[in-house]
Parts: sequence; C-alpha cells; structure tokens
Amino acid sequence: QLQASGGGLVQAGGSLRLSCAASGRTFSNYGMGWFRQAPGREREFVAGVNWSGNSIYYRDSVKGRFTISRDNAKNTVYLQMNSLKFEDTAVYFCAANNRGLVNFDARMYDYWGQGTLVTVSS
Repeated sequence: QLQASGGGLVQAGGSLRLSCAASGRTFSNYGMGWFRQAPGREREFVAGVNWSGNSIYYRDSVKGRFTISRDNAKNTVYLQMNSLKFEDTAVYFCAANNRGLVNFDARMYDYWGQGTLVTVSS
C-alpha cells in the first residue's frame, strides 16, 4: 500500500515536497515513480528511481526543478519540487513496480497511491 502526501496550493516559483510512504517489508526491492495527471490530460511520468537509488530519470519539463529521492530505511520516496509553474498543477501519484527498475510507462507499475493534488497559482 502506498500513501502519498504533501500536496497543496502554492504560488508560482514556490516549492513543495511530496512524500510517498509504503507499507510492507519489500520497499527496497521496488522501482518507484511519480506520475501526474492534469484535468483532461493523460497521466504522465514525472520522475522515477530504481530500487537502489542509483538510477534516476525525469521528464524534460521538470529537470533542474524536481528531485526524486528515496529512503529505504523509512520506506519512503520523496519528490522535491522547486520553482513550480502553473503547468505543474495536477494530481500527483506515486507508484511502485516489482522489477525494481525505473519505467516511464504507467502500465508497468504494480501498485499506486491515492494521489495528492498540487495546485500552482500564477
């Protein structure tokens, strides 16, 4: 089970940190991803980290602004979001896959959190 938190309303240029806490003892085996879905749009990959944390990917539009990290001791993955833009407004979901890899395709993830809303005002 995944529990995402940390969303909220922020002005453009501001920051938020999302957290995703996982239950269970196998978190360190999971590849983790953050996805987002804006109204009327498809869910899209934002960032992902492999099981060990040494392989990380971002979508181009968030590179240099967002940072994904994981703490396997706390069963938690984070998404630090800086310099937020209006177009970052979406519901953000965390997801886990049993293969331990980063994957850009949402269909390759086995578990999903409930989503947390990020609203950036312009």
